[in-house]
Amino acid sequence: MAIVIEALEAVLVAVAAVLAGVDTGSGQAYQLSSGIAITVIGLATAAGLALVAAGLRRPRRWTRTPALLTQLFTGIVAIYLLQGGRYDWGAVTLVLSLAGFATLLAPPSTRALTVGLPQPADRHKRRPS
Repeated sequence: MAIVIEALEAVLVAVAAVLAGVDTGSGQAYQLSSGIAITVIGLATAAGLALVAAGLRRPRRWTRTPALLTQLFTGIVAIYLLQGGRYDWGAVTLVLSLAGFATLLAPPSTRALTVGLPQPADRHKRRPS
């Protein structure tokens, strides 16, 4: 489930970046250069999120921290949306963020993403030198 949430976030960021690019191309951006920058940064972010989602699918240990940080930033964006009166987008974004945290911190995900690290049950065992 964490994979689906991360991939969905990647798709949503890509859609937002494309919409920003369309607005920039049609002259609706405040400044042309900032509209282009927002579009490029959005597409690069979407590619990074897709890479993390692909790493979660395998599962790769390095993906846990970026995936958790994605959920943190998504939650921050949700709060800004809610404070700005965009309750529809804010509520959906907050649910997405909380679901991402829940699935990433669930015991099966934690076990899969920490393979090779001492688990709580054997944390007092000595590691080989």
